[in-house]
Amino acid sequence: MVMTDILAHVFRTFMSQSEQRKELDVPPPLPPLPPEAGCSTVLLVGERSTSRSLLLLAAVTAASQMGMRVMFFTQTQIQSLPVSLQKCVPSLSPESLKKIQFSYPRTVEELLQQVASLHESPNTSPIPPSLIIVDRLESFLCAPAGDSYSGFHSGEQSSAAHLSALLCDTAAFLTQVLQQRASSSAPCRVIASFQPERDTGKDSGGPSATDPILDVLDRYFKIRCTLDRDRSYEAAAAGLQEIWNIYLSGTGIRDTSSTKHCDDRPGVAQEWQLFIFPDGLMEFKLV
Repeated sequence: MVMTDILAHVFRTFMSQSEQRKELDVPPPLPPLPPEAGCSTVLLVGERSTSRSLLLLAAVTAASQMGMRVMFFTQTQIQSLPVSLQKCVPSLSPESLKKIQFSYPRTVEELLQQVASLHESPNTSPIPPSLIIVDRLESFLCAPAGDSYSGFHSGEQSSAAHLSALLCDTAAFLTQVLQQRASSSAPCRVIASFQPERDTGKDSGGPSATDPILDVLDRYFKIRCTLDRDRSYEAAAAGLQEIWNIYLSGTGIRDTSSTKHCDDRPGVAQEWQLFIFPDGLMEFKLV
């Protein structure tokens, strides 16, 4: 089982109809990871608005289809769901949306405090969150920190390591709580987005792999999901608003190269395409 169960579930749920007809042997959407699989950590690397749309789509899918409680941290107030999400999921029940709790920390210090407080939430909440999402890590790590925090850690790399370690520790703690309660939502997952400052958008394979903060984040996040916009002539000729290549890499993906009869199924695939149409509709295709 790969560690990208929620993203794989999203990609397969919103796969284009033509692609679904071609892939007649595509199995049903992935079930939640078994508790013994441990916590899942995914870093979404790429352009901010597209990354946020995917984070929100993952949150809504986890809450509405997988019955998971979601904790969504972001600096930017969310007044309404983006058009792309409304097109993909036109009939969302209020009960599903209630499972998503949005929090708006302004600084990395506030984010650390709020993530740390999740250790206490099981004492007051009957169901702890089983998905933690952090939107735009760079907006926290690259912003000036408060005096108390800057005295505790110096440098953005230290901040990245401290925050990532806390997210992993919190997910591991909540996984234990969910397992003790025999919850089908165990283990707890973490998905965060990050846009490197050196992301030039050139044809060099997407965001720079030498970004010092990204190097630190990769030590803690088991999967990197990289978004790379397709600016080729073929993409422009297709008449679509945007085409994005999605690459999955990292230690959290099980290496299946040694398996003789392993089919390239959506659950284990490492490359997808995202099509964003002029009306905002998003569709995924297995490459």
